[in-house]
Amino acid sequence: MSILSSLIEPVTGLLDKVIADKDQKKRLAFELATMAEKHAQELSKAQLEVNKVEAEHKSLFVSGWRPAVGWVCCIGLASNYFFIPLANFALAVSDSTLVISVLDLSTMMPVLLGMLGLGAMRTYEKAQGVQRNK
Repeated sequence: MSILSSLIEPVTGLLDKVIADKDQKKRLAFELATMAEKHAQELSKAQLEVNKVEAEHKSLFVSGWRPAVGWVCCIGLASNYFFIPLANFALAVSDSTLVISVLDLSTMMPVLLGMLGLGAMRTYEKAQGVQRNK
């Protein structure tokens, strides 16, 4: 939001020089401030419609990319918190000096958490009886 305000402030400063009516200046400044937020909401709605059409597609390559990303995230988590520690334990028990390093999950976690949020919404939809019949 700071980037947005840094772009809007110069424009509202110009309003002071061009428009003499204080009420009209305030109204225009408010419209400028809310314009970007309205645009962002419209973009979000459009993306939701694209997501809905994509999810209903019959081809696995169109509708299956989300489950594929989910499985990759699941495998990454399972590797990091189960398989790699278990392998390191087995290596330590066998007196090996080899240690397998854990994965950097900092780039994967936002994807996973976003997908879990969408999954929670889908679970809510199923509980409400709003589900697609196959």
